[in-house]
Amino acid sequence: MEFGLFTCPYQYDPLEKAFRDAADFGYDFIELWGGRPHAYPYDLQEDISEIRELIEKYSMPVKVYTPEINAYPYNFMLASDRQWEKCMDYVDISLNAACRMGAEAALFAIGHGGNVPEDRRRDRLMKSLRRMAELADKNGVMIMVETLTPFESNTCTGVRELYDVLKAADSDMLCPMVDLAAPFTQGEDPADYVRMFGKRLNHMHLVDSDGESDTHLIPGEGIMDLKNILTEMRSLGFDGTATIELVTHYMSDPSYYAELALKKAKELLE
Repeated sequence: MEFGLFTCPYQYDPLEKAFRDAADFGYDFIELWGGRPHAYPYDLQEDISEIRELIEKYSMPVKVYTPEINAYPYNFMLASDRQWEKCMDYVDISLNAACRMGAEAALFAIGHGGNVPEDRRRDRLMKSLRRMAELADKNGVMIMVETLTPFESNTCTGVRELYDVLKAADSDMLCPMVDLAAPFTQGEDPADYVRMFGKRLNHMHLVDSDGESDTHLIPGEGIMDLKNILTEMRSLGFDGTATIELVTHYMSDPSYYAELALKKAKELLE
């Protein structure tokens, strides 16, 4: 299994530090967080040379580009039609940046749908996914669709819901991924993503969880039986990549935690 380093905890440091750490610690790829100061899509629209230079200098590909989409200022599940169009422009620019850096996919989470009836949230989601699929096709980059925990979203948080909406969207440009904390916090079996999607599922966020919040923890710091979860997923045919998605919880010393997290992740496969 190939492991990716998520750059979000490095936002107080130069982006090069994340690439250097990934190479030094033995990561296989970068999952690039699309926020300032490092890789905000509109900034990359102006100049993407730094990203390309870091990829070449450290022989460290960016396999997944993950623009910030489920928080301020963009969330395709909320706001007016005009704001939704602005959000789709943001998606378009993000996909173009992903293409130009050589990423295999861009990852977008399904954010909170607001205090509106479920049928209206579903309509908004389908409208968004269909437009995003068109933009993905135009830019030649796949979109990975991520479910969030119920602490983060009220729309399409479960594996069956994700299966249904991707089937309805009916696009080869949209594929599922699984953040292991999402099913765990709502009593689902993460391996059900493999059972449902088979080989279409080729990426995960490998994290531990306390089961009571959306906090993403280093493997071994939570209560998940990650070793058995990974064993079952692999026995069912999962052979994709895994980003160890450390986020703001570990910003105090991202290098220390990135090295420790990779060590713990590799121990799960022994």
